[in-house]
Amino acid sequence: MVKPPSQLSVRNYGAAHGRHSHDHFQVLWTLDGCLELEVEGKGVALAKGNGLLLKPGDNHDFEAPSGSRCLVLDTHDQTWEYLPSRPERALAASQLAAFLATSIQENISAAKDAGPYLLAQTWGTRSQQYLGRRPINWSELSSWVSERLAQPLIASDLSSKVHLSESQFRARCTEELGFSPMQFVRQLRLSKAQQLRDAGTSAAEAARKVGYESPSAMTAALRKFRSS
Repeated sequence: MVKPPSQLSVRNYGAAHGRHSHDHFQVLWTLDGCLELEVEGKGVALAKGNGLLLKPGDNHDFEAPSGSRCLVLDTHDQTWEYLPSRPERALAASQLAAFLATSIQENISAAKDAGPYLLAQTWGTRSQQYLGRRPINWSELSSWVSERLAQPLIASDLSSKVHLSESQFRARCTEELGFSPMQFVRQLRLSKAQQLRDAGTSAAEAARKVGYESPSAMTAALRKFRSS
């Protein structure tokens, strides 16, 4: 699953639009006016020069009775999962936000492209939870799984291989790849099945080698895989 790129924009806020949430991170920085929010039942007022990080699933509503102009970052970058809700480096973030807003208005693409990364860097430091966690070598794990596609693999097989609990591995898989452990395995099964079929391997033999119980089930899954 390919995640959409981070997007920076400048938006004007007025009347409330109703309570909602996002499946991505949203960073708000007030350039002018005051933006009033209610996030998970708690009131927050963002005066000019203040910012707030909203995480995926945070229910929120907002309004600016006198109008407000904000720099907005919409991103799936998991770096933000480990950053504070309010900026630690407020002065640097404020100066950067003003620069990025001007760059957007003047269509300076380089600043806009680098903006999401720079904003994360000026926002604060990653928590120890992030810094101390065990890295996953996804390429190595993919090779390990690819050698065992004919076997009935389950999520705990993969989590044991990378020395994590199953729950930790499931969370990391969703966070870093965008899908579940078994979707990860399925992608590898179907990619290998496609290679085998392209090389002239029969459907029955390909199904056996990649762990499908029947050629028809594999063929139907391949059809959906090709069109996705």
